[in-house]
Amino acid sequence: MDFTSGGLVSGNIVVTTMLIFALVAASLRARILDGQGIFAAALLGFFVGCLGHWTWLLMLLCFLLSSHLATKWRFDEKTARGLNESTDGHRGWINVAANGGMPAIVALLAFLIEDWEHGLWMFAAAVSVATSDTWASEIGCLDDRVRMITTLKPCEAGVNGGFSPNGQLAAATGGILIGVTALIASLIMFSTTVTDGILVAGVVAGLGFLGCQIDSVLGAVLENRGLLTKGSVNALSIIAGVALMWLYLGTPM
Repeated sequence: MDFTSGGLVSGNIVVTTMLIFALVAASLRARILDGQGIFAAALLGFFVGCLGHWTWLLMLLCFLLSSHLATKWRFDEKTARGLNESTDGHRGWINVAANGGMPAIVALLAFLIEDWEHGLWMFAAAVSVATSDTWASEIGCLDDRVRMITTLKPCEAGVNGGFSPNGQLAAATGGILIGVTALIASLIMFSTTVTDGILVAGVVAGLGFLGCQIDSVLGAVLENRGLLTKGSVNALSIIAGVALMWLYLGTPM
């Protein structure tokens, strides 16, 4: 079987299916997603893996699992301060759609024009933004050294548009995690050398951090005024990350 090519080849479909079963089992056991979230994630994951590549699905799983760990970090303290979106840390289908919608579109475009190499890096940029933003929110919310990104004035933790030193460090770390994962994916799919891929992987990490800042600005300017929802802010910041990667690569995708 061919396990390195993207698209509807037997090896790719087999590994993708195995990863989907692992995702469902882990979600049920650890309560990572609710019922609708599991269905949405499985459907989206199968779509991404089969049209893109199973390593792309691994990137999404890396985002999902690491974000769950970030959510559960000092969970009781977050709950006491009213900073959790659910009572047990699970996520639903809306979160899956907001963070996974743009990666799915990238996978579809890569399949249609048969350009998985450029598609990989654009996909990674999308996941990097999602990871950086989630890590910044979940870890930075317990740092009281918060300032509003538009005014740099002190503000309360958990406010849309607020940023903190710990949150910024978490955002950078989340971007690096996906950058490294994307580099590994490129080595598997295209047999590139570390030297060839490390620069673009660094761009992936940087765009994750930048996308997190874009999310904060949108939250401060538009979400706080009721003009956008949390999900739409997430989606727009991810789109911005993909667009910037597209400009960097200079690809016709």
